[in-house]
This record gives sequence, C-alpha cells and structure tokens, in this order.
Amino acid sequence: MKAAFALAAALFVAAASAQSPQVNLPRVKLSAGMHQIDAQVASAPDERATGLMFRKEMPQHEGMLFVFEQPSQQCFWMKNTLLPLSIAFVADDGRIVNIDEMAPQTLESHCSTEPVRYVLEMNKGWFAKKGIKAGARLAGPPFRK
Repeated sequence: MKAAFALAAALFVAAASAQSPQVNLPRVKLSAGMHQIDAQVASAPDERATGLMFRKEMPQHEGMLFVFEQPSQQCFWMKNTLLPLSIAFVADDGRIVNIDEMAPQTLESHCSTEPVRYVLEMNKGWFAKKGIKAGARLAGPPFRK
C-alpha cells in the first residue's frame, strides 16, 4: 500500500512538473538595433523541446533563444504553448532570415526558409512593433565571431 502511494505521488509530481514552465534557464542580452532583449537560452534538447510551453505571461523585453548544434531547417509549433508568439529564424551572423507569427495551442508548423542555428521567440507582434524585418541583424554574444 505504501509503495503504491509513493508511486502515485511520484507520478503526480512528475506530471505536475511536466506542465510547469521552465524559468531557470541561462540568459543572454541581445539587441535588435536600439531594442534590448533579455533572452532565456534553450540549448539542450529537452530545453528546446519544452521552450515556452505552459507559460501564461512574458515581459515585453524578454524572449527565448533556441540554440542548435548546427544550421539546419528549423520548424516549430505551439502545442501546449499558451502565449501567442512571434518567431525569428536567425543565421550564425545574427541576420534574421524570416519572421512568422504563431497562434497558441496549435500544431501548425512554422519553418525557417534556410538553414539556421538560432531561433528567437518573442511576444506576438514584437518584431513588427519595433520595425524589425527579415534581413535585420541581432547582436550579442552568440553572434560574435
């Protein structure tokens, strides 16, 4: 009986933590022109897989930078993501390849138009509100050669 209770409790904790937003990732300061971004960095496979899932809010100057081992076509969807987001696919030199808008809790795929190593997610409309388009460059430690 005690073993069954312990197993049930462990499964409950695992299920609860699986639906918790990740908030303790490392951070990096980026800039897009005069605009500053405080980005959490998701570089491990499990961090990238979870991304911004289950998060109910995010400050306007914050985002999440996904870092992959090598450039390739990157595709994202919004299953279990509660916030509408804008996504920028970014080349090694910081050039934004393409930007897309993503609706929450959908399986619609949003892909880079060329191989990229970096993907930056911000609140929906962030890039448009700042006048940032494909071809603009992000600056910060990941993009320094």
